[in-house]
Amino acid sequence: MTAMHMPCYAVAKTPSCIWKFAILLRNHTMKTAKQLLKVSAVVASLAVSGMASASLTTFQTFTGNYGVSSDGWGGTDQSGTISASVPAGATVVAAYLYSAMYSSPTAMGDVTLDGTTINSWDQEYTNAIPSVSDTFFRTGRKDVTALVKPTIDGGPGGVYDFSLRESDSRTDGEALIVVYEMAGLEVSTVAILDGGAALAGDSTQVNFSDPVDTTDPAFFAEMRLGISFSCCNQKSNVDVNGQLLTNNAGNNDDGELVANGSLITMGGYDDDLLNPNAYNEDDERYNLVPFINDGDSKITVDTDNPSNDDNIFVALFHVKGEATFTQDVPAPAPLALLGLSLCGLFARSRRK
Repeated sequence: MTAMHMPCYAVAKTPSCIWKFAILLRNHTMKTAKQLLKVSAVVASLAVSGMASASLTTFQTFTGNYGVSSDGWGGTDQSGTISASVPAGATVVAAYLYSAMYSSPTAMGDVTLDGTTINSWDQEYTNAIPSVSDTFFRTGRKDVTALVKPTIDGGPGGVYDFSLRESDSRTDGEALIVVYEMAGLEVSTVAILDGGAALAGDSTQVNFSDPVDTTDPAFFAEMRLGISFSCCNQKSNVDVNGQLLTNNAGNNDDGELVANGSLITMGGYDDDLLNPNAYNEDDERYNLVPFINDGDSKITVDTDNPSNDDNIFVALFHVKGEATFTQDVPAPAPLALLGLSLCGLFARSRRK
């Protein structure tokens, strides 16, 4: 059977094709209710896929006496060390390992962390290079609390090293985030946002439960980014409340070489919070305080990647006090609205 003789729903996902469904449904020319249901289901699935879009979204928030460590590593030899910095007396409450891949892998490669092989991931995300593939990037996240907690809890404090080994050469590297609790720390909020930031622009709002007091010497607010497949002047912009924070987010600061398989950076515990806005010095750990006004109850952080070829796969926030984190949700695409309408038509036709 040639394509031109196939049913429309079998060969196309175009708006013109779906409008044909709408006409068929509206005129009740489908032969059976079973056929009608089949078409409605197909259109509904197309609507769902039409609404999907790349974005960083809130994964976890922790509010209380918390601190956080982050680190990154990448290397073409696929074997290295990633670390966590946790003070003595602290207790690990959560730890997550991210692995970032490129070149359109259909599944995550295995990663061995301190002798334990991770071959299934709690969550996988894809992101696009528009001119190459809609799924050029793939990032996996794994809860590794049970792996790192025994090493850190009750330890001497300081830097703890964990060995890494990758199985797939298309892996640019890993990021490790460790959230810990310790009495005596300021009440603060740690938030982890992950996925794949929309290259054309992502927006996150930090909503404080109380207006901030920037005159408080203990007030702090920072953000760290994890970015893969970045080097050679590929970079992203970050704005806070409409003011430029940096136009140099990116580069392979945590990679051992400037080469595919080693192009990763993660704002980390050992990076300069006051890093300058220069490509080779920007370390993806940022102080947000200069962009916050006394009495603010909300700040907005916007990112975009003009080079259309970097993957911001995680954003880590740590702010004093209680806060929530929200993201702008894209409006439903016309195709999605059409799919919902068709489902409504089907439901109405069944009632007659």
